[in-house]
Amino acid sequence: MNAKKKVLIVDDSAVVRRVLANIISSDPDLEVMATASDPFVAAEKIAQEKPDVMTLDIEMPRMDGLTFLQKIMEQHPIPVVIISSLAGSGTETAMKALESGAVEIIEKPQLGTKEYLEEASVFICDAVKAASQAKPSHVRAPLPITNKLSADAVIQKSGAKAMLKTTEKVIVVGASTGGTEAIAEFLTSMPMDAPGIVIVQHMPERFTAAFAKRLDSICAISVKEAEDNDTVIRGRALIAPGNKHMLLKRSGARYFVEVKDGPLVSRHRPSVDVLFRSAASYAGKNAVGVIMTGMGDDGAQGMKEMKDAGAFNIAQDEHSCVVYGMPKEAIKAGGVDTVLPLKAISSKVLAEC
Repeated sequence: MNAKKKVLIVDDSAVVRRVLANIISSDPDLEVMATASDPFVAAEKIAQEKPDVMTLDIEMPRMDGLTFLQKIMEQHPIPVVIISSLAGSGTETAMKALESGAVEIIEKPQLGTKEYLEEASVFICDAVKAASQAKPSHVRAPLPITNKLSADAVIQKSGAKAMLKTTEKVIVVGASTGGTEAIAEFLTSMPMDAPGIVIVQHMPERFTAAFAKRLDSICAISVKEAEDNDTVIRGRALIAPGNKHMLLKRSGARYFVEVKDGPLVSRHRPSVDVLFRSAASYAGKNAVGVIMTGMGDDGAQGMKEMKDAGAFNIAQDEHSCVVYGMPKEAIKAGGVDTVLPLKAISSKVLAEC
């Protein structure tokens, strides 16, 4: 008979550790070698006995799961399954965990739902067993830049579609890590008659509607999750739905949005590059672009295209960013007209409108 695969469970919640231990122990091919409440305890367990598989939460005290994952992959590679409420498929966290060496990423089971827990039990055991067959490696190299799709995958360049400058403006905003609070501060500073606003914030699909609803409750303007063909009007902001691209379009004097499927662009869906390119094509000089805190370079190329089409663009400054990635890359690409702290962005946008 084949020996059972030894599993180390790492999660700061005692309840979650107990539930996962019960799930994994119920499988005849698996056994729980040990549990750990944080990465430091886990490191001690690994020093005593190396597991075949480790399940790992992301949010934990003393050291976050991703940092621990990277250290493990550098020093003692072990097949790792991320089990976290923050690691839904397609999120930036999921991409980072995969790049850091995780074999599989699944969402933490909803402990209060019996049916869900039963289904999750099968999925968790299957994921752990699959990981036990994997050959762990050291930290994976990031995907080569040549494999990263540009906005060409969703919308082609076309400077001819940009409208002449008119009195009606549209504001386009892109953000990622740290962007939820940055967008909240930006939108709460907008008056009831602010120009129409369209926003891409990197978020999973389950959270964008709730995010928009929360903003709508605290802003003078109305805020909603965008639906296909929604009109962009004064006094309203549209948030791109998670897992969908959003494009700005124009028919005559009417701006509207197109919400569509498509491949990951700049590793994201929705992609800021897609929104910004559409603004360059359909709004041109009528657009004001804002790029905020976030990791990576999504939006940099699109913002340069907006500037080339006559738009005025603003980047959030390093000091007020949670992560100074996207603004930095947009500046480097030559698409930014001015760099401002978060608190000053809304007033400058209104001045340009």
